[in-house]
Amino acid sequence: MTEKTVRVRFAPSPTGFLHLGSARTALFNFLFARKNAGKFILRIEDTDKERDKPEYEKDILENLEWLGIKHDEFFRQSERLEIYKKYLRELLENGVAYVSEESEGDRKQVIRFKNLGQKIVFNDLIKGEISFDTKELGDFVIAKSLDEPIFHFANVVDDREMGITHIIRGEDHISNTARQILIWQALSASSTDRGGELPSYAHIPLILAPDRAKLSKRQHGETVSIAFYREQGYLPEALVNYLALLGWNPGNEREIFSLAELIELFDLAKVQQSGAIFNVEKLEWLNREHLKKISNVQFLISNEVKKILRLREDNKTKEILDKIAPIVLERISKFGDIKEMAERGELAYFFQAPEYPKELLLWKKDKDENRTRERLIKIREILRGDLGGEASLGGFASKEIKDRLMALAEKEGRGEVLWPLRVALSGREKSPDPLALLEILGKEQSLIRIDKAINILE
Repeated sequence: MTEKTVRVRFAPSPTGFLHLGSARTALFNFLFARKNAGKFILRIEDTDKERDKPEYEKDILENLEWLGIKHDEFFRQSERLEIYKKYLRELLENGVAYVSEESEGDRKQVIRFKNLGQKIVFNDLIKGEISFDTKELGDFVIAKSLDEPIFHFANVVDDREMGITHIIRGEDHISNTARQILIWQALSASSTDRGGELPSYAHIPLILAPDRAKLSKRQHGETVSIAFYREQGYLPEALVNYLALLGWNPGNEREIFSLAELIELFDLAKVQQSGAIFNVEKLEWLNREHLKKISNVQFLISNEVKKILRLREDNKTKEILDKIAPIVLERISKFGDIKEMAERGELAYFFQAPEYPKELLLWKKDKDENRTRERLIKIREILRGDLGGEASLGGFASKEIKDRLMALAEKEGRGEVLWPLRVALSGREKSPDPLALLEILGKEQSLIRIDKAINILE
């Protein structure tokens, strides 16, 4: 590193929602800037009047903020057109660019760069030495008119004006680099300020789908956008952690990082050259690990359950929510899973008595309704017995009650006893352990549900 202040930029075009790959590029720039006490510039490249949409810019800004990738400076290219016009005029006046008469398409004239066909060589901080023979580029277009610079030209002007020291971007931009270096050199030769030094380039590997195809909206739909994972209930900390590991590692087996730890450890020298495979199972695992680190995660789960089920706020509801939060946490990888649990009917029975067919109460090895009813009556007698405990959750879930229930199960068969108890309490084939359900529901509600099951079997 030189003594010069590090200045990097993330320059998305608002032609679509924030892509996973674009977010990873922004993250690498952000980490590099923070690691080197530099500046991270966000520059919206919105000069494509036909494709740029304000909703896409809004999505980019909101999701970068959500990820914790905060910029130090902000620019829009659409607000800088006079600057581009100034430099275009300079290149035209100096004969480095010229107006070309076009015979194809609707446009009659464009501005082309006069390419002398030199060899361009640069040292990529990730890829190593890269060389281009620019003869094959010909005299390439740099603007549609004085008022309409295209990507390559506006990009270079901004990088010079903003003092960008390092350009960190996806390897799909390598092919753009030769043109941009030619433009940079021409601007430096033509402009009165002579500009700064050519930035250092670092082209990071692409993010690939499991089949090693490029992760693209055309092939993979909404699953390539940050908004999709935000809506699915992933944590921003987990998504940042995962994006950092797509193409970079700290040089050891460690995988769980906070943003602050990533800043401390990030090093471009440890960015790999080959493409990084996006694995949603790995993301889910990381998200689960980050869920465990949230101090108020059970409170957040309770609020999510309450919102999804539209529960009323009262002491009993809060009591049950507090009890089921740890159970829900064991079963989810992301907050969006709570909604899926609700849709599968795995939550409502905690708050209202379930409906189910009589046949569901019968254990697969004993379909006799009378015997099943008799076992439920014995369970009721154990639960209603005066064992010196109170009707609170603590007293009701006493070890003595559990011991008596398990003794009955050992005598008559675990499935024969615990299966109808589970169904009576939850109305489902799968649920938490029926003894845990007793503790959550409490004595009064549990007995009401068991009585209902007994009546169904009459």
